[in-house]
Amino acid sequence: MTLPGKSLDEFYMQHALHQAELGGQHGEVPVGAIVVYNNEIIAQGFNQPINQHDPSAHAEIQVLRMAGQQLNNYRLLDCTLYVTLEPCVMCAGAIMHARIPRLVYAAADPKTGACGSVINVFSETKLNHHTEVQGGVLASQSSQLLKSFFSERRIK
Repeated sequence: MTLPGKSLDEFYMQHALHQAELGGQHGEVPVGAIVVYNNEIIAQGFNQPINQHDPSAHAEIQVLRMAGQQLNNYRLLDCTLYVTLEPCVMCAGAIMHARIPRLVYAAADPKTGACGSVINVFSETKLNHHTEVQGGVLASQSSQLLKSFFSERRIK
């Protein structure tokens, strides 16, 4: 399925960007994520470490937990994860343990990105699961959202 003028990845990333916007409205770093299974969004969420007082409450972790509950399985074998920022090492590890076959992210993270910006966890041949990674989908929209958020915080 493709939409006029949009790829399927762009379509789903728009949903993740909406989640990121909601996170920003809640005072969180605006990172959003969704999990897609059989062309249906089964989990969606945003960063919540600040409000939940939980350093592991990244958007990716939130939606992996929801998707596992939705599918009654900790292995998300036929799912695609969309996230607006390149995952960190913690999230990359969770993605691998969930056996996510495909990850699509928007903006690269030059400070903590674990998909090639700082380290590439998914290319490590000694690990037993390998996720296909696609970066840069709607990257400029995600980057602008993050820049605006941090710019506003610096003003305050």
